[in-house]
Amino acid sequence: MTTLSRRGFLAAGTAASAALLLPARGRAASRARRLIATTRIIEVQGRAATVMGLVDEGGRPGLSLDPGERFRVDLSNGLREETIIHWHGQIPPNAQDGVPNTNPMLSPGETRAFDFAPRPGTFWMHSHIPAQEIGLLAAPLIVRSKADMAEDRQEVVLFLHDFSFKSPEEVLAEVTGGHGGGHGAAPAMQHGQMQGMGQGMTGGMSHGMMGNMGAMAMDLNDFDFDAYLANDRTLDDPEVVAVERGGRVRLRAINGSSMTAYWLDLGPVTGRLVATDGDACHAHAAQRFAIAPGQRLDIEIDLPEDGSALPVLALREGARERTGIILAPVGATIPRLASLSEVEHPPVSTNLMQEAALRARVPLPERPADRALMVMLGGGMMPYQWTIGGRLWGQHVPIPARSGERVELTFHNMSMMAHPMHLHGHVFQVVGLGMSRIAGALRDTVQVPPMSMVTIAFDAGEAAPWMLHCHHMGHLATGMMTELDVSA
Repeated sequence: MTTLSRRGFLAAGTAASAALLLPARGRAASRARRLIATTRIIEVQGRAATVMGLVDEGGRPGLSLDPGERFRVDLSNGLREETIIHWHGQIPPNAQDGVPNTNPMLSPGETRAFDFAPRPGTFWMHSHIPAQEIGLLAAPLIVRSKADMAEDRQEVVLFLHDFSFKSPEEVLAEVTGGHGGGHGAAPAMQHGQMQGMGQGMTGGMSHGMMGNMGAMAMDLNDFDFDAYLANDRTLDDPEVVAVERGGRVRLRAINGSSMTAYWLDLGPVTGRLVATDGDACHAHAAQRFAIAPGQRLDIEIDLPEDGSALPVLALREGARERTGIILAPVGATIPRLASLSEVEHPPVSTNLMQEAALRARVPLPERPADRALMVMLGGGMMPYQWTIGGRLWGQHVPIPARSGERVELTFHNMSMMAHPMHLHGHVFQVVGLGMSRIAGALRDTVQVPPMSMVTIAFDAGEAAPWMLHCHHMGHLATGMMTELDVSA
């Protein structure tokens, strides 16, 4: 029997999911990639479903770029409606950011060229129209570095999404009408449980505030989707990725879900979180990792030496639903896993230990803030409206900054629902949880728990309007969006 080295195993190309995203060697530097916004058919729970998608010229979902390759892409709209695609986490010129307020929409049949130097790491791309993102118009965007290619390990992409057999428009109508049928609220927490949520959160709260929150319940899931997908599949028929026995995997996890936060669960195996939203962090070891909509986590996993299969599960917060993939060496027994856990999974927002523990490998240079602003997040389920600074989109007052300034924004969430806040055109560092200062991870999307404060710092970039919004599509659609207005 021939035994392959790890490098030999990887070269054999046995992982089907990874093969979809492997870079094409020898690609001419001048040739543009082609990306098509289209419809496609997937199978969910034994039923055929027509969804949207972003595919390359070979019909494969997503794009993967070689080290040093430019993001040179011709985007074609193969839909019957207008669209616009945002390159989430990348920092293109503002004119190529892919948002409706600053960039023209792409008409049916139209093709538009994009060309910029991409940031290496784990990213994704999606429509910036809420109904289209709910309809799965999204895909991975992987930009590899030279260091990635030199590593002796296998890459696996895990792309998560929530799915409904109803049309995206019906989903939005039910959610925004306040009768989405979701789990709604987590049970009210006792004072001791609040203390267990981590010093980073409670450090900014008085005992009175904590007592009031303990008497209330957090809002969690405001819509029960029909299925939760991992690489377009459910646990009834999961993707089985061929891996090397005892090998090492770099899991590139992307939460492309429109409204759902998860715990990534490795079961008995301890993984190492090594990058957040595309930027390297000092390794953080755990068996479960929180991931909010819009966020990405790179997790290194040393596979079991006994050759057993390893399920990688995504557990829906505050509910029993779960999805995932299975990493399986040749000859491993593939476990059959139910799509429902025996018990409900805890809310993601009740654990800030992960965010508090993370440290960027290359943090922002230390300098005092030139501008520090409080950004109030508000709203509620009845009526279903969500605000920034007490205002809805269209009534918003842009947040001012000057190019080159060090800016600190403190998100003060006065609602009972968490908000994954995403800033376009910038990388920021998490520098505060509650009243506690930290030198945290670099991100472009940060989860702000209910009744809490999170502070971010960044250096203002190109003089232009940059979107700042919640990445929960129900919240975005009902007004939780504003702009960072950077002037020269």
